[in-house]
Amino acid sequence: MTSLTLYEHPLNEQVRIYLRLEYLLDQLDEVSGLSAPCHHIQFFRSLFDLLEILEQVQVKADLAKDLDKLKKKLNAWAHVPQVDQQQLQQLLEQLAEHQRAVLQAKRFGQALREDRFLTSIKQRFSIPGGSCSFDLPIFHYWLHQPLVARQNAINGWLATLSPLRHALAFWLQLTRESAQDGHVEVKQGFYQQDADGACLIRIQVNPDLGVYPLVSGHKNRFAIRFMPFDDDREVADNMPVFISVC
Repeated sequence: MTSLTLYEHPLNEQVRIYLRLEYLLDQLDEVSGLSAPCHHIQFFRSLFDLLEILEQVQVKADLAKDLDKLKKKLNAWAHVPQVDQQQLQQLLEQLAEHQRAVLQAKRFGQALREDRFLTSIKQRFSIPGGSCSFDLPIFHYWLHQPLVARQNAINGWLATLSPLRHALAFWLQLTRESAQDGHVEVKQGFYQQDADGACLIRIQVNPDLGVYPLVSGHKNRFAIRFMPFDDDREVADNMPVFISVC
């Protein structure tokens, strides 16, 4: 059975930033334990992309506010008889831990911005091919350090991002789990729906249909146009699609 392809689309700017951060943090995790120079180059590119976002946006303050809003929502469930109170209490305790970690942390990325080595190579990474040995001899030197030394440095840099990583993952997990799933029939490649204060939609499509979604919308309404990947292929008149609104 063909597995469905999942697409996620944010319905506000804050969630757009969160998804980009998650994407970059996942890239860092994927290559951080690999040893080839090309993997290290990808690690630093993802790291500097992440730092660029953290320099432009006050993510710490925004995430702290969103965790507080989530806390109020969870507390509201405490008076609902059918709710598993033990699980609810565990979620509230986890949330409190993430809140403390976020509030006690420095501005996200501050320690990385103050790192002498990272500062010395960051600008050159914005130049195509700028990580060549003649452009960055200090980076070339680092690449030829023992693997354990390189790995220790990488682990240290990633550790400074732990409060962000864990709090963001927790918020996104609960947001995704709050989704209202729905199986819909898409007519002639177009679908629209009221969102009623939603912040994220998740679209699951069978890749055998040969289409991908283009989404436009905001917190109250969204529309999806399913486009054929191959120009010579027509979109089916009726397509089964799963759409979750968070």
